[in-house]
Amino acid sequence: MTQNTKANIKVLFALTLVHFTGDLYSSFISPLFPLFIKKMGISLTQVGIISGMSLFLSFIVQPTVGYLADRYATRAFILLGLLMPIIFIPLSGLAAGFWGLLMLVSLGSFGSSMFHPSVTGMVPLYSGNKAGFAMSLFNTGGTLAFGLGPLFITWYAERFGLNAMPWIIIFGLGVIWYLYMIVPVPQSEGLQSLGFLGSVRESLGSVWKTVICIWLIMVLRAIIGQSFNTFIPVLFVQKGYSIMAAGVIISIFTVAGSISGLIAGHISDRMGYKPVFIFTYALMTPALLIFLRLQGNWVYIGAFIVGALILATMPLGVALAQTLAPRGRSMVASLMMGFAVGLGGIISPVVGKLADLYSIHTVLIGVSFLPLLGLPLIAFFPQKR
Repeated sequence: MTQNTKANIKVLFALTLVHFTGDLYSSFISPLFPLFIKKMGISLTQVGIISGMSLFLSFIVQPTVGYLADRYATRAFILLGLLMPIIFIPLSGLAAGFWGLLMLVSLGSFGSSMFHPSVTGMVPLYSGNKAGFAMSLFNTGGTLAFGLGPLFITWYAERFGLNAMPWIIIFGLGVIWYLYMIVPVPQSEGLQSLGFLGSVRESLGSVWKTVICIWLIMVLRAIIGQSFNTFIPVLFVQKGYSIMAAGVIISIFTVAGSISGLIAGHISDRMGYKPVFIFTYALMTPALLIFLRLQGNWVYIGAFIVGALILATMPLGVALAQTLAPRGRSMVASLMMGFAVGLGGIISPVVGKLADLYSIHTVLIGVSFLPLLGLPLIAFFPQKR
């Protein structure tokens, strides 16, 4: 298939639905950490290990799947990968201790890592001449899921209990059936004769230095986003907010990212990617520091602002890298999302350990200064759209 200038709305909707459904189930874990702590007595270090392991699997699985997706045309990675979080994440409500919870979350995260490269690599083929906006729309499926998921699961767990979570599997199975009928077979990039490193070299070519700069920016964004996403619920429950209120804060945080991602995608198609990155990273540090000092209902407004800034550039990093290296769409997507997010996730246990030693509030203040490290790297981004 040759890429048209007109977007294929039906396929883009199906790909976005894959992203939404998989991330919806994955979003159930973080807002339930206070309940898991109460039920199992796990420490903040163990919370960091669980959160970090789920992202570490992205680090391991996504580049491998991205490499295979560019070589072989199959829907197995998409459908089987989506099925795993649909089944294993709800079963975590039955876990009796740390190791059982870790195993179920890890299996669900493994599956989530499987479908991301394939579906992300397919988006440019069906986006026409609106690559930035289409990738932002696709990403909105994930961020919207992480916005609605905490609201739903905190309400559900408080009303029915953790033991009732497996019933949620039914909805996901219905979505799987619909997607089985709609999602097209991915296209091979003709890299079958090349090994893993050969595929990377062929995909990146002369733009590898710029792609590395983009990747480093995505790693920083992942560390910041994951640190706040994991520990904000625990922090605000410690401050006296209810479990439901903490879930609302996380939902606002991520829904704001959905909105800002769409706006950023539209602006990037008109003005280029670089100005958007400079604007968001320059404002991120002061916004995060102010957010950590807010009290009362101001916290919800602060969550919207910092969520919008942190998550706005997530799809743009992928779209920019795919524009620079179009032959390895799935591979590049896995590097920008899975490999970057996974590497950022390795830091979560460290953040959790430091939080045990010095308090969550103190550690998050330190994390708030990380965006300043990204500004020199953004200077190497290409100027053109």
